[in-house]
Amino acid sequence: MNQRIFLSPPHIGEAEAGFVAEAFESNWVAPLGPNVDAFERELASYVGAKGAVALSSGTAAIHLALRLLGVGRGDLVFVSSLTFIASVNPALYEGAEPVFIDADETTWNMSPQALERALEDARRAGRLPKAVIVVNLYGQSADMAAITELCEHYGVPIVEDAAESLGATYRGAASGTFGRFGIYSFNGNKIMTTSGGGMLVSQDTDALELARFWATQSRDKALHYEHSQLGYNYRLSNVLAGIGRGQLQVLDSRIEARRAIFDRYATAFDGIEGIGFMPEASYGRSTRWLTAMTLDPKTTGTTPEALVHALAEANIEARPVWKPMHLQPMLRHFAYYPRTETAQGSVSDALFAQGICLPSGSSLTIEQQTRVIECVQEHLADSRKLGSMLAAHSG
Repeated sequence: MNQRIFLSPPHIGEAEAGFVAEAFESNWVAPLGPNVDAFERELASYVGAKGAVALSSGTAAIHLALRLLGVGRGDLVFVSSLTFIASVNPALYEGAEPVFIDADETTWNMSPQALERALEDARRAGRLPKAVIVVNLYGQSADMAAITELCEHYGVPIVEDAAESLGATYRGAASGTFGRFGIYSFNGNKIMTTSGGGMLVSQDTDALELARFWATQSRDKALHYEHSQLGYNYRLSNVLAGIGRGQLQVLDSRIEARRAIFDRYATAFDGIEGIGFMPEASYGRSTRWLTAMTLDPKTTGTTPEALVHALAEANIEARPVWKPMHLQPMLRHFAYYPRTETAQGSVSDALFAQGICLPSGSSLTIEQQTRVIECVQEHLADSRKLGSMLAAHSG
């Protein structure tokens, strides 16, 4: 009854084993092989991209995308602030300077208003960014039409970090296919996994071929080992690609499972004052990779941190939403554009102060979710009771 409930564990089915067995039977266990080639074709077809390159991580995919765009030392790269640090690190690898862009409260993704101010300031300073990295948070696409219009006006290419949004749509098209390059992650906690891995997608197949070359240590076509360019050991193995092929076959059912989990949470907490959820934007369909809930401390009498601890005591894993990049100790000295002109108007700060991610794995049973719901309800009741007692005592 007290079995550990994880936030977003891998959900492995039956098809994966068959593809992995083929890799072992054919002795294709090293990097590259038939599963890698097929995985690239199948994922590109699923999202509607002309091509894809299977890589060791989503971070590697962002890194190669920035290299393809010529990002180098001293260049500016605009990045969503409300994200995981993997969205930012590749810019730092190349010696670039990140500028952080706030979220919009209606989508939790990059604010077009904040982006426009940042781009206009950069234009006036004569220093436009080499790229804008737009992060699609918690399974939902950013408002790509508004963002694309801005970036095209200023002549800045987009890298779409869709690590968390594979399977989501924007105006009927796949999340991750609106930028010059799109990236997906297959980390163990993602909606589909290869244990660890990522994918770079694009309509520019020539650029993808160069990325593939760089990702295999930039080995020139020669009888001996010849290298004329800097390369990386970034390719996905044939075994892990087999897992990905099996996962891709059931991706749509995994999305439906996570959306159903979100619906049960929303129903359970409907009408409780001070509780909200990440909105689903009208322009697309979210996968609800993670159910992100907000708590108003003044109304609920508790905080995300306190609820995380309460759930942990019940052997349930939950986490606060991402701590914004502009608040990270190693990144605080970089520029930040909040949604409104003042720092007090920062949506990312407010979401971090109130947001919590609940267990959302597609293998989560109704009984397990009931445990989570009851624990949250008990904590809220205890917090209200304590608040009433303190108010009575102070009165």
